[in-house]
Amino acid sequence: MTHTKVRTIALAAGLLLATSGRLNAQTPAPQATNPVATPVPAANPADVQSVDAIIAALYDVISGPVGQKRDWNRMRSLFIPHARMMPAGQRPNGSVAIRLMEVNDYIATSGPYLETNGFRERELARKTDQFGHIVHVWSTYEGRTETDSTVLRGINSIQLMNDGTRWWVVAIYWEHERPDMPLPPQYLPAARP
Repeated sequence: MTHTKVRTIALAAGLLLATSGRLNAQTPAPQATNPVATPVPAANPADVQSVDAIIAALYDVISGPVGQKRDWNRMRSLFIPHARMMPAGQRPNGSVAIRLMEVNDYIATSGPYLETNGFRERELARKTDQFGHIVHVWSTYEGRTETDSTVLRGINSIQLMNDGTRWWVVAIYWEHERPDMPLPPQYLPAARP
């Protein structure tokens, strides 16, 4: 490709971005409190009133004893439509992979396991950063199954948004601890004297 063609393509792309920015600036924002025009189940206001509340609801909604049905509509109510849930991890061959899911994918793949085996997950420690309406939470977790006493620890990277009336989960990206990758001290509870 010639230098002139590259400049022409770059200029066209720049004009497209500049024009779309002006058009978007002139379009009035929708007045709905839902940040995306896709319906979700109504949230319990107590679950979405603060960062602490929505994080507690996330852990609570997947936790329960063997045989207990989970309140999947409660879980759906915490997330914006099309939010991502993304476990990352190392394959047996050493390569690293990520699985991209939406909330309903997680419910379909993990829901039966949680109910059959009994599973409880709790937050061990948290680091939170906020700018304007967005929050990033590093939430260290510990999960335990009842049937075989499996213990999993890791970190949830949780992105949240406040639309002015409530908090929403935008994405959760997580990875489990491994023997060759222990949790770093700065993401563990502070030692108490």
